[in-house]
Amino acid sequence: MKFCDKVVIVTGGAQGIGMAISRSFAQEGARVVIADIDEEAGKENEAYIREMGGECFYKHTDVASEDDVKALVWAAVETYGGIDILVNNAGIGAPGTLFTRPMELWHRVIAVNLTGTYLCSRYCAEEMIKRGGGAIINIASTRAFMSEAHTEPYSASKGGIVALTHSLA
Repeated sequence: MKFCDKVVIVTGGAQGIGMAISRSFAQEGARVVIADIDEEAGKENEAYIREMGGECFYKHTDVASEDDVKALVWAAVETYGGIDILVNNAGIGAPGTLFTRPMELWHRVIAVNLTGTYLCSRYCAEEMIKRGGGAIINIASTRAFMSEAHTEPYSASKGGIVALTHSLA
């Protein structure tokens, strides 16, 4: 129980890697906040963690929305008294190619993957400082360093996360 009484926010915590991360923290005693736009999957993961004896809640959050991020942080602080760990895991890709992908998709990927990481870091760090410190874990990708055709928005956002992480550190 190495995370007993720690409060952890996991963005994109409803499915895939985020689901596994949120469950692992809960198994180690953390109080977990699952932040995701997929309400059905978020509530399913919340129920699973609670059935396993963990403490958590799901909060519908679009990490690209500053208002949603503020509401997420407020809910975590109001429910658990603070934040100790943030896992910036939320991320999306975009179909198409350089020539066919609408600019709206480029903007959405950058907003979710990179701006969302920045917003969550900004507002969670303020709360972590009040508790004497904390940890921010940013999930990037090999796409930040290795080429793959037709992944320009995703790759650029993940490269941005690597640079942002370095700058925050």
